[in-house]
Amino acid sequence: MKLTYRLATEADLIAIVRMLADDKLGAERENFQVPLPAVYQNAFKAIIADKQQELTVVELDQEIIATFQLTFTQYLTYQGGIRAQIEAVRVKVGHQRKGIGALVFRYAIERAREKGAHLLQLTTDKKRPEAKLFYESLGFVDSHDGMKLHL
Repeated sequence: MKLTYRLATEADLIAIVRMLADDKLGAERENFQVPLPAVYQNAFKAIIADKQQELTVVELDQEIIATFQLTFTQYLTYQGGIRAQIEAVRVKVGHQRKGIGALVFRYAIERAREKGAHLLQLTTDKKRPEAKLFYESLGFVDSHDGMKLHL
């Protein structure tokens, strides 16, 4: 299986938002419709303007089948280290459970190393216990408790 990884373009937004909305949790928080609401174009423009953000799409035979976003944050801790945060990881329905997610993560891990990150972190919703098991199978360790305050 030959996957192609590239930074997303505005033309990819519909495919990306469709994947974000295409599960139980995503359907509750996304507003997928065509044309897309302007909030998605505005967010995309902010992401691509920020050199510390990478919104990536993954293609198989020129079809977008996965996406993820990497954010690189410079810290004072870890002797001025860089952390990479991976979020919004999705594999298109019909392509799941075929090993694509593991390949996507291998690529993201290598990309984080290339950018000088000393660690790659993620969050996962507690309503997705199977996702947590998947991340652990990739070597991620449940090392911290996270908290959120929805504003």
